[in-house]
Parts: sequence; C-alpha cells; structure tokens
Amino acid sequence: MTPFPILYEDEMLVAINKPSGILVHRTGISEDRVFVLQLLRDQLGGTHIYTTHRIDRGASGVLVFAKSQESARFLGEQFMDKTMDKRYWILVRGWVKEPGTIDYALADKESGRGHLDAVTNYSPLGMSEIDAPIGLRYKTARFSLVEARPETGRRHQIRKHFAHINHPVIGDIRHGDVKQNKYFRDIFGMKRMMLHAASIRFQHPGTSEHITISAPIGDDFRFGLQLAALDHILPQNNL
Repeated sequence: MTPFPILYEDEMLVAINKPSGILVHRTGISEDRVFVLQLLRDQLGGTHIYTTHRIDRGASGVLVFAKSQESARFLGEQFMDKTMDKRYWILVRGWVKEPGTIDYALADKESGRGHLDAVTNYSPLGMSEIDAPIGLRYKTARFSLVEARPETGRRHQIRKHFAHINHPVIGDIRHGDVKQNKYFRDIFGMKRMMLHAASIRFQHPGTSEHITISAPIGDDFRFGLQLAALDHILPQNNL
C-alpha cells in the first residue's frame, strides 16, 4: 500500500492524511485485516504510536497519533473537554442555505451505551443543482458542500446528524440515501463517502502552543465535488 502522507511529525506526535476505505484500528465487529495503526507503525520504522481519535473507514483526512501514552492522554483530555477545533467537509443531498446547530442525542448500539448528548455546528460553503434525475421525481438534483464542526465525538455523529435533518452525506451506505448512493456509484462510478476531516486545532502536549493541521482533499473527493458541480468552492490550497 502507498505510504500515508505525513502532515506533521515531531518527537511527540505524527499526523497523516488518511485515505478513504481503511479502518483506524482493529475492532470487535470488523473482519478487516489491514489498519492504519499497523501500517503507519511499519512506515515509521516500528515506532510505537497511540490512537488519539478516530475517523470513519469511509472518511478521509487528518488523523493524529501520539508517540507516548502521556501525549495521548494529553490530547485525549482535550477531546473530552471539547477544546479541540475539528472541521469536516461533507457533500450532502439538498440545499443547506443557512448556518445552524444540530443538538440531537445519539445512541451507540455497538457499544451498548445509551443516548448521549451530541452537538454539531455547521455552515454551508456552496450549493449546486445538476441535470440528474436521481430521485425520478425531479429532473435535477441539488447538493450542498458543508463545513461541519462537531462539539462532541459520538460514533458516526456527523453522518447521523445530517441524516436526521434530511441532508444525508453522499456515499454514506449506512445512514445515507439509497437512491443517491446507487446513482453516484452506478452512473457516475464514485464509490467513496463524501466526508473529509479537513483540519484539527489543538494544544501541543510539549510546547502548549496551539497548532492547526490541515489535510488537502484527494482525487476521489475532488471527483465527487466535480460531479456535484461544487469543485470550485474550496480554496485552491486545499485542493
């Protein structure tokens, strides 16, 4: 497999641009045999690394690992305290015209935990309409590129929240729109989920300074934006 692009590295941390389609680490409900954790460890020459957060298998973007338990704990506390600034770009069905907040508790059936508070802030980056009778009811299809800023980190939070407000993420097999996903896959040839972890800002465990790590989109995400006529929206340095 192609080595992961390194976005940031020092003696305490390493951050990569994770591609879509691979799990961060082994789970009890997955049959996958290849994971980011083991591949990155090999890429770094056997350096022991610790996960600090996760992004979904189908998502791409910034993923930060710690090189010690102390650094991992320091970053973990920031996640728990909601002091990290995480920004995601998502392509969703329909027009999202105004900024807003989704405050909707979520349950995690896999872990057996009950409903937990979950909050996602969002802002529309652009809207489009293309000549594609995806739902058969209309001759055109509408899409929005949205920046999501989750305050909490529940499992599949962004995907579930946008499905809850009837703007499901394109390519989301579990929580998305079946007709949209099938059209993008069968007609357009696009197979990935349109969710990208664009940036993360946090306090460095060694220097205590705040740093921001950003991840450019890949060709597969750019292709999805082109299909939806939204590839002109993002700043050039993020393409």
